[in-house]
Amino acid sequence: MRRVVVTGMSGISPIGDSWATILENLKSGTTGIRYVEDWDKYKDLNTRLGAPVTDFQKPDTYSRKKTRSMGRVALMSTVATERALDDAGLLDEPSIMDGRMGVSYGSSTGSTEAVADFGEMLLNHSSGNINANSYLKMMSHTAAVNIGVFFGLKGRVIPTSSACTSGSQGIGYAYEAIKYGRQDLMVAGGAEELCATEAAVFDTLYATSTQNATPELTPRPYDRDRDGLVIGEGAATLILEELEHALSRGAKIHAEIVGFGTNSDGSHVTQPQTETMYKAMELALNESGLATSDVGYISGHGTATGRGDIAETQATARLFGKVPISTFKSFTGHTLGACGALEAMVAIKMMHLGWFHGNANLVNVDVNCGNLDYIIGQGRAIETDCVMSNNFAFGGINTSLIFRKYVTP
Repeated sequence: MRRVVVTGMSGISPIGDSWATILENLKSGTTGIRYVEDWDKYKDLNTRLGAPVTDFQKPDTYSRKKTRSMGRVALMSTVATERALDDAGLLDEPSIMDGRMGVSYGSSTGSTEAVADFGEMLLNHSSGNINANSYLKMMSHTAAVNIGVFFGLKGRVIPTSSACTSGSQGIGYAYEAIKYGRQDLMVAGGAEELCATEAAVFDTLYATSTQNATPELTPRPYDRDRDGLVIGEGAATLILEELEHALSRGAKIHAEIVGFGTNSDGSHVTQPQTETMYKAMELALNESGLATSDVGYISGHGTATGRGDIAETQATARLFGKVPISTFKSFTGHTLGACGALEAMVAIKMMHLGWFHGNANLVNVDVNCGNLDYIIGQGRAIETDCVMSNNFAFGGINTSLIFRKYVTP
């Protein structure tokens, strides 16, 4: 089997669109949670909290012709991909356009402004807002398709629209495409744009945080006093490459992917199951050939919902024992389709730094959560060569990725 490495990375998040800015906010404990005043118009929405990307704009170099099929989610995906390709030394490289590079990328949905235009047609019998690009912005595979068209990529396209595992499945399926010889390079990741409709999904399940007056104190993953999740937005792209291909061109290698596990609960769409979460992690671990003691840090899913936090941590503790764990969502909220890719990128960056962020707002660990080493406070120095990143989604979809430092032979 071929080995797969990460040669480029870039992310756009509620706490920054560069690693330097993200790291600064992680170290200072500054989260991206805000009171969203625009949501006041939705009278029955309980939460007013979100984590927006506040400084994102369409680059001046992007022409209208090349972006007319893009809503915000596709545009963030494309910008993150451009930066990741540049990081990999592959931007404008002719070899990525000959079919050797594919795209495996996901989001929970397309741009909801376009969805609203079709809603106007159904509700008010008017199609005046619909144009030739409306569906292209709305479709669930809008990010994957627009990335491919923008950069002229002719390899396989794998759209992953699986809610909270969209980004991690995007990475996992890209890894498999290279590992089994179907592609030499892949654009992998996920994205999501902030919308009140997504907050409403969780609101109906009484799963959103309603600490509207104190956004800086929520969400509280793994904490006994948590009251629910906060929705965020963002995008992240990893460039994956077959090892020998990367070495032949002298590429910088961020990490090697050594394990990927994915499965489904097969029981309930919104009630996570410890047993299948455990199995997904075990699948990744078995594929990697590593021992549990080799994994020095877990990037947890950590949504700050009771069922999710407890099921996830019980499964993790059962497999690994008291391993260090924290969740990026405590800083960014739940970025849905983007979270798996953002969290993977941050875990890799921290592995090389030898420092891992704490769980924002975690004060008192819920006694029902698994017996893990929850990182509390301003972070911790940890030297490890391997990290695991986990995500668990609506529909009972579970993913686990293992990244290892690449050491030149």
